Amino acid sequence: MRGTTPDVPAGRIIRIGTRASPLARRQTDTVLAALKRRFPDQRFEARPLRTTGDRQTRAPLDRLGGVGVFVKELESALLAGEIDMAVHSLKDVPTAVPDGLTIAAVAGREDPRDALVSRSGAKLTELPPGARVGTGSPRRACQLRALRPDLEVVGIRGNVDTRLRKAAAGEVDAVVMAAAALARMGWLDRASEILPDDMMLPAPGQGALAVEIRSDDETARQMAEAIDKRDCHHAATAERAFLRRLGGGCAVPIAALGLVDGGELRLRGLVGDVQGRRILRADIQGPADDAEALGVRLAERLLSEGAGELLKEST
Repeated sequence: MRGTTPDVPAGRIIRIGTRASPLARRQTDTVLAALKRRFPDQRFEARPLRTTGDRQTRAPLDRLGGVGVFVKELESALLAGEIDMAVHSLKDVPTAVPDGLTIAAVAGREDPRDALVSRSGAKLTELPPGARVGTGSPRRACQLRALRPDLEVVGIRGNVDTRLRKAAAGEVDAVVMAAAALARMGWLDRASEILPDDMMLPAPGQGALAVEIRSDDETARQMAEAIDKRDCHHAATAERAFLRRLGGGCAVPIAALGLVDGGELRLRGLVGDVQGRRILRADIQGPADDAEALGVRLAERLLSEGAGELLKEST
């Protein structure tokens, strides 16, 4: 049960897997701190692992296998019993979790919106025609082109520091990235603008930290659930159900954002084409406890309006 003190075998160290990037380590440190506050007598240990997405930083994500390139090695280590928990950026986790594993907690969420970092400090509406804006996300590219068809959207990959350096060096005039990534690195002041979510709807799960465990590890489950943020979990569940029903991955422009207030969940969703010529939007509201069903219903609403055709065009 949520919040139950687990019966941990004497001497057991809870091993927490993480990507080796500086941002991933910061995120894992956040989860570790929460676990240590809740279980001060328990020993925890972070175990960094390099993933396919970390090793191959130049190729577009869809060429590397798309969704899952940042989590596969961590999930393999979990299934092999080499680690007991894995901390992920939830937006990197495929909606189909491997058999034997489960997302036990969403351990908080930073600002889910996107941020623009421009070399000149200009906001999106202030960038000159023809300015080069870097992003590796079809979702961001779609919405950027819809908002500013006069801009040149350029494919770009790399960790947060790499993308910021490319903007500073003039390889691009601006980059769009998750505000949560900047905040966790202590670099939010570098943002020229936090893009409103009615301008740039974020990716499902963006800014949320997922804790994944083996389904049969009751000790890890109880520990993870003790640091779960229920409202964040409901919102993320709805967003991921929306994505799952649409059948989309990182190669298609799909966005969703759930917000919980007083037990009520409002979910907004978007499907578009990469060129930003056509975008479908919808929203739904209902009890947060019905998060999964709300996500499915919103996806089906957009599918009835032609989202399936847009998804086929983008794959």
